[in-house]
Amino acid sequence: MTRLELPATGGLEADATLTTLANHATPGSEVVTMGAPGQRGTYRRLLDLAGRPTAVTFEIHAGGITLTAHPDDAATAPLLAEAADLTRWWFDLDTDPAPVSARLAADPRLASLVARRPALRPVRHPAGFEASVDTVLGQQVTLASARLFGERLRAAYSPGVVAGLRVFPGPTALLAAPLEELRAAVGLTTSRARTVQAVAQLFADGFELVAGTDPCLARVGLLQVPGIGPWTVEYLALRALGDADAFPASDAVVRRVLGGAGSRAAEEESQAWRPYRAWATAHLWAAQTTT
Repeated sequence: MTRLELPATGGLEADATLTTLANHATPGSEVVTMGAPGQRGTYRRLLDLAGRPTAVTFEIHAGGITLTAHPDDAATAPLLAEAADLTRWWFDLDTDPAPVSARLAADPRLASLVARRPALRPVRHPAGFEASVDTVLGQQVTLASARLFGERLRAAYSPGVVAGLRVFPGPTALLAAPLEELRAAVGLTTSRARTVQAVAQLFADGFELVAGTDPCLARVGLLQVPGIGPWTVEYLALRALGDADAFPASDAVVRRVLGGAGSRAAEEESQAWRPYRAWATAHLWAAQTTT
C-alpha cells in the first residue's frame, strides 16, 4: 500500500466532487464515503493499471486528493506513477480554476453558482469503455436506475472480483452474451441492449475514448452507433474525453436549472461560456444535486 498527495491547483470543491462520484457510483464496484463536516470523504474503485485491475482509494479534500494504491506485487513505483497521472487527468487537478471561473462569472446566469463553488471542476471518467456502456444504461432513466442497471450488468458479466470490487466486463464478454440474455439480466429494453452490444463492437474494433482521442473523430464514431444521439456524445466528450467545451444541451438537469429551456435555447445560451462549457455544465449540475 502506497500513499501519494496530489494537490489541486487552486483548490478542489471536495463536497461537490464527492457528491458527483456518489451519484454515479455502481454498487459492488465503487464505494463512496461522504465525510462529516471538516472531515475527508473517500472514494474507492478499481483502475486498469499496467493492464490489470488494481484497487485505489482517494481521500478527497479542499487541497486535492490523497491517492492510496494497493498493488499486489513489487511493481509499486510504475503503478503508482500511472495511477497518479490518470488521477490528475480524471479530476483535472493541474488546471487553475480561477481564470475559468472569472470567464463564467461574467454571465449573470452563472455568477452566483461560480461564487458558491469557485474551484469546481468537471469530474471526468478513468475508463472510456466503462463510461460509454454506463452512459447508454443511463439514457432517459434516473441516476438510481442507471446505478441499478450498472450493478446488474457487472454482476452478470464481470470476469472477477479484485479486493472486493467487481471488474468491469470487456467488449468481448458483452458481445458474446445472447441479446435476450443481456436484456433480461440487466432489465433493459431490446433496443437498449442492442445499443450496449453496438458500443461493445465499436470498442472491440479498436475505438478508444482516452485523453488523447481526437474529440471530433470520437463524436463521429459514436454517432454511427444506433441508439446514440447528441446527449450521449456530448456527455461522453465531457466525461471520457475531458473536452472542456463539451455541452450536453438536451440534458434534463441542465435545462431545468436554466429555467426549463429547450435544447436549442440551452445551446444558444451556452455560446457565451465557450471554451469552458463543460465547466459551466458542472456548475449547473452541482446547483441541482448539491446543497
